[in-house]
Amino acid sequence: MADEVLNAEGLNCPLPILRAKKALKGLTAGQVLEVRATDPGSVADFAAFCNQTGNELLSSTSEGNIYKFEIKRA
Repeated sequence: MADEVLNAEGLNCPLPILRAKKALKGLTAGQVLEVRATDPGSVADFAAFCNQTGNELLSSTSEGNIYKFEIKRA
């Protein structure tokens, strides 16, 4: 269960990552952010973002053209 949900649908790179970065700053360590995006490039972008920032990508799923990511703040 996410502590916060970020709707980044309709936004293209790099906006979903930038908005997620801002949202994660508002969370405390261990809290989970769910991001919903429609940009297919966001799959690779969020994996790289979590790898570089130390945040944990808990899940990456898709439902039709909507990609959902659950990110646990480091």
